[in-house]
Amino acid sequence: MSAMAAYPEAAGQTVVLLGAPEVADVWEEPSALAEMTVGALAGHLAYQIFSVSSALEEPASEVAPLPLLEHYARAAWLGAPLDSEVNVGIRARGQSIASGGPESLSERASAAVAQQRTKLAGLSGDQAVFMPQAGWALTLDDFLTTRMLELAVHLDDLAVSVGVATPELPDGAFDPVLIVLARLAARRHGQAALLRALARAERAPAAINAI
Repeated sequence: MSAMAAYPEAAGQTVVLLGAPEVADVWEEPSALAEMTVGALAGHLAYQIFSVSSALEEPASEVAPLPLLEHYARAAWLGAPLDSEVNVGIRARGQSIASGGPESLSERASAAVAQQRTKLAGLSGDQAVFMPQAGWALTLDDFLTTRMLELAVHLDDLAVSVGVATPELPDGAFDPVLIVLARLAARRHGQAALLRALARAERAPAAINAI
């Protein structure tokens, strides 16, 4: 399954969790992420959907797209400390997006996903998408893979924050996320460390985090 086909399913599950009463009930409470309320985390999660809408509103970029792993090699947020400018900005944006409250956020995200399903049907996964905050382009398929990775990670964060089971993504959405995380983990810790973590618990390293 292509990222263009898988992304709407992951986004749809995100909308369901954003609209869960458990999220609204603890909206102003601290989340599982440091210095973020549940509302701010929900806003950051919804931003991943809204960023797709923004990308689809633009014409195909003439900038040559980067390989997906190069995108992560250049990402300013990866490994940045909690009080870094980029992370402070991420938290502030999440809080701003969520400022209208849980019902409004859920409704906006639901409407965005519905529009995206229609728009994606007429596009090619090979076309380039420029990412203005990053300053470079990815193919549409790779861009949607980055969104699915964010959705998968932050769905778990939000579910843990409000005490519900983490939604399981369909294989078409989870498989590309797993591949990217495995490649990033191998690049960060080495192939042997990743293999041991997955296949040799007695020799597994203490940490094998990808991001």
